[in-house]
Amino acid sequence: MNIQIQDYTRCILGEGPLWHPERGQLYWCDILSRRVLTVQDGCTRGYEFDRFVSCLAWVDRNRLLVGTQTDLTLLDLEISAQEHVIPLEDENEVTRSNDGRVDPWGGFWVSTMGIEKPDGAGAIYRYRKGNLTKLIDGLTIPNAICFSPDRAWAYFADTPTGLVYRWRLGEDGTPEGDPAPFIDETANGHSPDGAVTDADGNLWVSHWGSSRIAIYDTEGRLTSQVALPAKQITCPAFGGPDLTTLYVTSAMVGLSEEEVSEIPGHGRTFRSPGAGRGLPEPRVIL
Repeated sequence: MNIQIQDYTRCILGEGPLWHPERGQLYWCDILSRRVLTVQDGCTRGYEFDRFVSCLAWVDRNRLLVGTQTDLTLLDLEISAQEHVIPLEDENEVTRSNDGRVDPWGGFWVSTMGIEKPDGAGAIYRYRKGNLTKLIDGLTIPNAICFSPDRAWAYFADTPTGLVYRWRLGEDGTPEGDPAPFIDETANGHSPDGAVTDADGNLWVSHWGSSRIAIYDTEGRLTSQVALPAKQITCPAFGGPDLTTLYVTSAMVGLSEEEVSEIPGHGRTFRSPGAGRGLPEPRVIL
């Protein structure tokens, strides 16, 4: 597979890539540097925050909804203005936002986790039409939030467990019953991070620490993988005019100075044209 550099910025903890369909641009976060990033007119542009930012949803041509350490915030991409929407564990100094993606009904699923990664401090919420609802808690590092094209399933992972879960969805996108393990990587030692589904329902899961994205079919069977020149792969997204380009974020947090200097890919954002066939990201309903 043809792996290219989308942006040479070395993110401390790159996350949350989102292809904006109306602007034709990729946006992503560097959590620990508190920035939303994009490439515009051949140059990297950063939107600065005073708190951690980790995941994105698109509202309209000029606005993104950003999951931050303490809330969901609207970011105006033209004038860089920020507008508070709703608190997200703002009274909990232990946690920050982590992973997020919009479901087919326009609901923004956003997870939280402990900044110092304490066991069980994380949760997953759903924001839609002004309401933020907690869906599940007791997780440590909730990741891999994505949805099947037929609207039947939501997926998520709790990274330290090595498990990706599947959760049945009702007619309005509300989960039904309890989530069940769908993919088990405990025996292989892989740590599932961010994920996305493609147009055929395959699940593309980044593996933190394994320099790869693993591709699973609709039955949860591993079918192939994408090797990347960075150790800590965090999240994939499909984009480009025909949604066939795979974009991938990575991180260099926690790596030694020697590792960072030896492998220049650590922390960079990648693209792979023609890697697959993605789905357009739904618009979040405020």
